[in-house]
Amino acid sequence: MFAKIKRIPNFVNDKIARGEPVFSMTVRLVRGAEIGAIAAAAGFDALYIDLQHSGISIETAGQISIAALAMGVAPFVRVPGVDPHIITSALDAGAIGVIVPDMHSAEDARAVVRCAKYRPEGERSLPGIMSQLGYRSLPASEATAELNAAITIVAMIESAAGLAAADEIAAVPGVDILLVGANDLCTEVGVPGQFDHPIVEEAYSKVLAACRKHGKALGVGGLASRPDLIKKYVAMGGLYVSLGADLSMLVNAATQKRKEIG
Repeated sequence: MFAKIKRIPNFVNDKIARGEPVFSMTVRLVRGAEIGAIAAAAGFDALYIDLQHSGISIETAGQISIAALAMGVAPFVRVPGVDPHIITSALDAGAIGVIVPDMHSAEDARAVVRCAKYRPEGERSLPGIMSQLGYRSLPASEATAELNAAITIVAMIESAAGLAAADEIAAVPGVDILLVGANDLCTEVGVPGQFDHPIVEEAYSKVLAACRKHGKALGVGGLASRPDLIKKYVAMGGLYVSLGADLSMLVNAATQKRKEIG
């Protein structure tokens, strides 16, 4: 399969370029590579392995990423923060995108681009043979160009500071998606769990305006418990949609199944 690949597939980038929403599953529970096949069977376009809120290792994230890509699911990793070592390690292990929480400024965004992209777009160390390239041996210039084109950088806007800097973050070359983290944003501004609060709609409106101004995509996150609001913000213009974590999905399905019996 890999030998026939002419470019690194990134199903998220491809659908967003066509103006189509993409749907992502968060991985916090499953440590096996089969989660990529499960996500594909369930109709997801992407998954992200959450290193911020789980004990999953970089090694495990890499194995899941390699398997997911082969199954037609774009593998991203949510790193704990703006940490150059973890960002580059996640990408070296097999991910084709990083989701970075707590982005507060354009400088944060530029720091992520520097460590996620190869020259001339960033300053990442040159690769050897990479899994994303199907282990093809390519000239360095060709390999880095393919990787730079495929890698997706998602900046999470989940604080008042990040929201205030949304336009500046969206203006940074190399940032592809601004993902509004409604859950953390509500908590940070003192209205935890109040997803109907005006601050949420204001946040989406402001970030969407920044995305449209700078040619970036709006991400919808933190609303897994409110499918009505997810639909609302997708209709508004959201293109990258986080539908919740494997753990929550298991608990919800198991609870529902138990209730069916009485």
